[in-house]
Amino acid sequence: MIEAKVDSIRVSLVTQQRVVILKDLTMERYLPIWIGHCEADAIAFAIQEVPISRPLTHDLLCTIISELGARVTHVLINDLRDDTYFATLYLSSGGSALELDARPSDAIALALRANAPVFAEDRVFDKAGVLPGGARPESGSRI
Repeated sequence: MIEAKVDSIRVSLVTQQRVVILKDLTMERYLPIWIGHCEADAIAFAIQEVPISRPLTHDLLCTIISELGARVTHVLINDLRDDTYFATLYLSSGGSALELDARPSDAIALALRANAPVFAEDRVFDKAGVLPGGARPESGSRI
């Protein structure tokens, strides 16, 4: 497992599609994950600590988790199949652990609000990670 942080949210000038860029904390390598507009906004609001008048869905979910006596311990981007990323949300409550299947964008938005770390499996970074400038470590191709 590789710990990562949200580096940025980018927008494709051609398609207007959003991408969250995770940075590997162990080396200069990045993991781009294409996400929806609403999820990009939810992540951006958390990164920039934008004040909102009413809770967004991810804020509400964090409140529910907390009020039920649980906490988000971490999230893990654990797979990439057919250009689709998969993630698991890890919760802890009263000594019990719970693993929930989640979209990476939702898991990241929750982790940011809960101050929980984000991890990615080595094989995911190996498969889709890029070096500065866009080169893939194993192939030299550009994204």
